[in-house]
Amino acid sequence: MGPEACKGMVETQRIGRFPSWVAEAVVYQIFPDRFRRSGRVEAQQGLALQPWGTDPAEQGFQGGDLYGVIDALDHLQGLGVTCLYLTPVFRSAANHRYHAYDYFEVDPLLGGNAALDALIAAVHQRGMRLILDGVFNHCGRGFWAFHHLLENGDRSPYRDWFHVHQWPLRPYPRKGQDCGYSCWWCDPALPKFNHDHPPVKEHLLAVGRHWLERGIDGWRLDVPDEVPAAFWMEFRRMVKAVNPEAWIVGEIWGDARSWLQGEHFDGVMNYRLGWSSLCWVAGTRLRRSYRNPMYPLRPLETEALLEIWAETQGWYVPEVNRCQLNLLDSHDVPRALHTLKGDGQALALAMLLLMLQPGAPCLYYGTEVGLEGGPEPGCREAMPWEAPWPHDLRKLILTLTKIRQQVEAVRDRGLLWQAYTPDGLMGRAPGVVVVVNRSRRKALPLESHDVAQVGWDTDGALIGTYQEARHTLGPQSAVLFKALG
Repeated sequence: MGPEACKGMVETQRIGRFPSWVAEAVVYQIFPDRFRRSGRVEAQQGLALQPWGTDPAEQGFQGGDLYGVIDALDHLQGLGVTCLYLTPVFRSAANHRYHAYDYFEVDPLLGGNAALDALIAAVHQRGMRLILDGVFNHCGRGFWAFHHLLENGDRSPYRDWFHVHQWPLRPYPRKGQDCGYSCWWCDPALPKFNHDHPPVKEHLLAVGRHWLERGIDGWRLDVPDEVPAAFWMEFRRMVKAVNPEAWIVGEIWGDARSWLQGEHFDGVMNYRLGWSSLCWVAGTRLRRSYRNPMYPLRPLETEALLEIWAETQGWYVPEVNRCQLNLLDSHDVPRALHTLKGDGQALALAMLLLMLQPGAPCLYYGTEVGLEGGPEPGCREAMPWEAPWPHDLRKLILTLTKIRQQVEAVRDRGLLWQAYTPDGLMGRAPGVVVVVNRSRRKALPLESHDVAQVGWDTDGALIGTYQEARHTLGPQSAVLFKALG
């Protein structure tokens, strides 16, 4: 994007300010039903929950809850995590809870409102933050206003809350039968809200306000590009009035320029950084069976990687880049280790690249113990809390989060990256040089005119090996040099 486009972006009338704390945050995404079961939720007693570790393809409830998240806070802080992002927690008949039927009540299976209050208090006591997932495009078939339509038909006073085009409604239509209403991706389980109807807007804005006033630190917004942009302007005004430092993250997978000019969101889920990094570190050992044009898995040469990074970062002003949610994987795509065919060393390199970008790096739960589930629901497996684990990456992740704290450039405009041989990357910032070698077979000799040994110091390889005597970086390795003095 050229300077004129950037200039226009800066001059856009902004609503509120961008949160300053995000640039220093390390986020951890939790899928609550599969993270940790505390055994302290009364509503679970006597229920037929699935055994912990059941194949996620079975789509049942395994009983993870919010008290379990509290129990895991020591573990999370031990990774360097400073912010939690929870996928939906409100009452729902689906384990992922994207089918909400009451936005003012936390699901009883998760511990109810009291459990969320306790989690907010525990997180804040530790100096951490918490953002929730807001699904405001659609609801579940059990949502109270939609249920009113099912019971009363066109005589329901809530008939304008949804886009009805045929009576009677058929919430469980036979194959080829029209359900009679607009829904998300033609799924009758997910009726779409009519955001042009004032009571709908008022209800959803009240939901957003309620949980901010209850203490959450921001919202991740589900499929926001399917909601009228004007609604998000009102939403942003409300959010910034309640908490000027609250973080608003939109689930936009690609070019989000129209959404990131200070009128709608602070940042988006920066999948472009994630899939490109995975494709580069994998080299030819990349699992390519997953098909998603917004998360394309194809081998990348170094120059192609740098072009994607430069284009993506160039779309936005620095304030926006510092508010991006940078992620390798999530509940919607195969786990990074699955994409990398189980190569833990490649995953380590990808996480290093993630940590050295402006914005907040996001770790998907279970990454630290080597979970490698495939496309959803496979990537929503239960967190194993007892060793042995396929890969124990806890110490590495803590090292990487500490490196991120030491490199001031990542909290500003980031490092300047360049290709360093076909399989090498070099990143520079004042007083810092990082070199990454993705090759699985070849060492990478470092030239003294690129990285001088005199005047620079290193604690050795961050990942893999570095031979100081030969000034050579081993295969699948990374090293960081700091200027002396």
